[in-house]
Amino acid sequence: MRMRKKKHLEERLERCNNIIDLISDDVNFVTAIEKKEFIDIQALFGNGNPVVLEIGCGKGKFARELAKREPDINVLALEKAANVLVIAAEKAMEENLENLKFLHGGAEYLEKFLRPESIERIYLNFSCPYPKNRYANHRLTNPRFLKSYDVILKKGAEIHQKTDNMHFFEYSIEQLSGYGFSLKNISLDLHNSDFEGNIETEYEHRFASLGMPIYRLEAYMK
Repeated sequence: MRMRKKKHLEERLERCNNIIDLISDDVNFVTAIEKKEFIDIQALFGNGNPVVLEIGCGKGKFARELAKREPDINVLALEKAANVLVIAAEKAMEENLENLKFLHGGAEYLEKFLRPESIERIYLNFSCPYPKNRYANHRLTNPRFLKSYDVILKKGAEIHQKTDNMHFFEYSIEQLSGYGFSLKNISLDLHNSDFEGNIETEYEHRFASLGMPIYRLEAYMK
């Protein structure tokens, strides 16, 4: 089902253009990433603080809370759907979160716009599991995405993943391990574990309130 376009979407996005960067409108990402157009992240944030990236930020609850808790890091939040991105950006502007900026586009273009070894951590929160096997290459832990993460992450940096989907979690463990990432802090029921400092997303709150287990892992390249 296609999401209904929000009223005055273009005007609302324009009002947020100081914190939203469109990273590509080229439908062919294979050719698009060949020509690099690196974002000047230091100029974007106005400082040289460490940068973390959330891929698929939705309405931005996680990114906003992370920016509040960690004022000395810069948070980049990527979202493909303009309808939800505009909500996230408007809320960030209301809260005057200067260390939070947004990228409008798909994860396929990360290598085109982010310099190698420029990201301290990647968050994959409740990514679409694409349950049908023929769409496996769209999963954000598919090797074609892991390759991009490996390029933009600093040495020893981590990927933190959360999901409610057991099969997607198992797939992610298999793909991450197969690519060469080491895993730690794996939880099969995050909300009934001793993990501290968790930031809930909108989806997470909904799923956990229904008693569904939340799966979590941390991956890093040695």
